[in-house]
Amino acid sequence: MKKPIIGISSNILGLEKGLFAGYKRAYVDVSYINAVINAGGVPHLLPLNEHEDIIEEFVKNVDGIILTGGNDVFPLLYGEEPKEKLGEIFPERDKFDSLLVRYAVTYKKPIFGICRGMQIANVEFGGSLYQDLSYNKNVSIKHFQKARAHTPTHSITVASNCFLSDIYPEGIGFINSYHHQIINELAQGFTVTAKSADGVIEAIENISDEIFIVGVQWHPEMMAINDETAQKLFKKFVNEVNSRKKN
Repeated sequence: MKKPIIGISSNILGLEKGLFAGYKRAYVDVSYINAVINAGGVPHLLPLNEHEDIIEEFVKNVDGIILTGGNDVFPLLYGEEPKEKLGEIFPERDKFDSLLVRYAVTYKKPIFGICRGMQIANVEFGGSLYQDLSYNKNVSIKHFQKARAHTPTHSITVASNCFLSDIYPEGIGFINSYHHQIINELAQGFTVTAKSADGVIEAIENISDEIFIVGVQWHPEMMAINDETAQKLFKKFVNEVNSRKKN
């Protein structure tokens, strides 16, 4: 059986020193690549660019897409002015990722959004973000951990009858956390499927015969090194991609 091809959105790394100073490289963290391979998929890097026709071809030639983590999302995309605690933005990447979402929906390709990837999907469908955790007065736990990336540091409560529910059958999970932006207004068509103890949205989904989008706020690719639950999450996504590919 042919393995499904999973497109992974990339970022840009600018070299500042040495013989190649000024040159830029497209990259993704190796943890995404390994997680896809171990889940039975074939990882395919999608280099960031501004050519809409090329981005459309990217989507047409893969079976599913992972939207990776990275910079803050540009607030003007959801109708807000930038606030004091907004972090580094990269509007070119916002456009790239937004186009990946649009074409994935057009061509019915499943999407798995991770951290920023979940946020950009929510924004693309009309939702909004808190530009910093401090702008939500209910936040009371640490969401940017000072621990190794594969270490889970806080709990989540997982809804029943959702994509995550058989991965977390007890309705409780433990995750890592590296973010300072969170979902504010949830986009139409999406459902919240996991929250942290202080009410932060940790997972969302929009699933039908026409659309498949699952997003998580944490970084399961980093945990998948030694965490069976994180591995199951990627395997279930790859299996879903394979199933929809056949249909």
